Amino acid sequence: MKNLYIAEKPSVAREFAKALGVKGAQSAGGKDGFIETADSIITWCVGHLVTMSYPDAYDEALKKWSMATIPFVPTEYKYELISNTSQQFKVVSKLLNRDDVGCIYVCTDSGREGEYIYRLVEQMAKVSPDKARKRVWIDSQTEEEILRGIREAKDLSAYDNLSDSAYLRAQEDYLMGINFSRALTLKYSNTVRNYLGTDKCVIAVGRVMTCVLGMIVKREREIRDFVPTPFYRVLASLDGFDAEWKAVEGSAYHESPLLYKENGFLKEESALKLIDKLKADEPLEFTVSKVEKKVEKKTPPVLYNLAELQNDCSRMFKISPSDTLAIVQELYEKKLVTYPRTDARVLSTAVAKEIYKNISGLKSYQPLAGFADNIISQGGYKNVSKSKYVNDKQITDHYAIIPTGQGFGALGSVSETARKVYDIVARRFLSIFYPAAQYEKVALTLTRAIVADGSEEGRDLQDGKTYNESFFANFKRLKSPGYLAIAGIPKSEDDKFTPEMLEQMGNLKKGQLLLVNSIEVKEGETTPPKRYSSGTLILAMENAGQLIEDEELRSQIKGSGIGTSATRDSIITKLVTNKYIALNKKTQIVTPTFLGEIIYDVVYYSINNLLRAEMTASWEKGLAGVAEGSITKEEYASKMNNYVINNTELVKKLDNQYKITYIFDQTKPFYQKSSGKK
Repeated sequence: MKNLYIAEKPSVAREFAKALGVKGAQSAGGKDGFIETADSIITWCVGHLVTMSYPDAYDEALKKWSMATIPFVPTEYKYELISNTSQQFKVVSKLLNRDDVGCIYVCTDSGREGEYIYRLVEQMAKVSPDKARKRVWIDSQTEEEILRGIREAKDLSAYDNLSDSAYLRAQEDYLMGINFSRALTLKYSNTVRNYLGTDKCVIAVGRVMTCVLGMIVKREREIRDFVPTPFYRVLASLDGFDAEWKAVEGSAYHESPLLYKENGFLKEESALKLIDKLKADEPLEFTVSKVEKKVEKKTPPVLYNLAELQNDCSRMFKISPSDTLAIVQELYEKKLVTYPRTDARVLSTAVAKEIYKNISGLKSYQPLAGFADNIISQGGYKNVSKSKYVNDKQITDHYAIIPTGQGFGALGSVSETARKVYDIVARRFLSIFYPAAQYEKVALTLTRAIVADGSEEGRDLQDGKTYNESFFANFKRLKSPGYLAIAGIPKSEDDKFTPEMLEQMGNLKKGQLLLVNSIEVKEGETTPPKRYSSGTLILAMENAGQLIEDEELRSQIKGSGIGTSATRDSIITKLVTNKYIALNKKTQIVTPTFLGEIIYDVVYYSINNLLRAEMTASWEKGLAGVAEGSITKEEYASKMNNYVINNTELVKKLDNQYKITYIFDQTKPFYQKSSGKK
């Protein structure tokens, strides 16, 4: 009997063939859609081969959009072949059902989507339940890892909960997309078309997509409605440095309503009045009341997961999350890095035991060879399992993205940007084996007494009472770069103070008097929140719980994001394709379009909870519960179906076109209304 290995794509199948010792695997000799030897068969999908059927496959009448035919919730879902990959499905299906195939090794990507790809193929191929099935779960495509995955493969049934989660996720997106898009389009399309002057308008909504649109529109409106608030700080100039006033405890202005924050006033006259009090007695001198000297440590950051890598690539290289995923996927397939679609930022205990192999391999990567050699020779990796960088509890499917220490020959075949991405992954990885960066810090607290004069400070203060006003100055200098020697010293942390200056400030004595050269008011102004970049938007999606104001609810969905590491980039892409948002390719800044704001308003006044981060994150947490086995698929499906049915019926009953039109009109001052077709 033969073993059948099914990969997700041809390139992965080639790596399995090479690991299994199949000659000619380098050229993927399976022109018939598979590679066969005396004891093995290797084949592949081409991504998805099977998809969910459109409603008209259930009933031809459902092809026409009508309020009478929604909500549409099938009791059993139908699936069909994707036409342009149907030939490969026939190849895979025939192999799955061959009598001489004794065991099927499922080698699709190790995650929810990879599981779904195979399960749909098996379902459509109607494979006999008597055939043995094994799930290969790997973290990289190195030969060693592939062979380990095959050797330790578990029965496919061990992943049934993950499969249930994958099916439910697809069904949920299907139900919400079809029912809510049809309901809102039928209800409001004419209103939107008339307002925009377009021939047609489909109001496309989705479980994750609409929530992300909501985040972008809300941020844009916060910026638009923002009114700058001036504030006034008091700064003193002394020999060689400046000090800033703060209204700390003991100040006449502590918690005063005159303050903007503890280091600024709402009105300039209040700041000037304070300066007058400080200058009341000549000469203007400050007393050194505290000198604090210490060495501060900054430890290396945790490793990259996909979201953090996408954010850094957006910021550093101005590339989109989709481009980042494509690049790191290519690096993964060329054996250079581990599995990219991961939410974890730590290593597993098992991997930590063998991590010296990854480090040793990097001695062949010229830019970091010296650092890798130093880590190995000094044994800097030996205690990593006891550090914050190793935690099995923080890993679900895969550990963080790290270099494999192999495949350097392939670096010459990738783009310059891909090499840069590889470099920051490798630097982040090696950093955790280096010591913390160390800073010398000196913090000065300087005081000056003033005398209160009645209630002019905005509170009843005892006339003639003395208060101590405090000024603060901080000095910081990099003493030992530690891991920053690998990661790079940020420009913001370049040395601003010399060792001599730190020594001079550190030698000041408590009670010493310092002459003030000048004291003045410096005006500042509050700034609006920043627009999302593609990278910060990915991070906001990953950390959706932080967007929730209710503390109890925030704690309930802690760790649940909007979408998954595998899908977040595609959500942004879909919003751009639908012309609901604009993505500036040079800056990666994201803004809503006029149409996007219109869609937001339609949803806000119909299915408002689709815009709420807590709702979307709670769905994702529920799917995770199904994958873990803490929630049954029946429980989840029941809640999902009821949600879709109830909200579709709600939209059908709404009669608020007038309100929607009125809301559209309120946006007119901010936009040019379209008079032509788009």
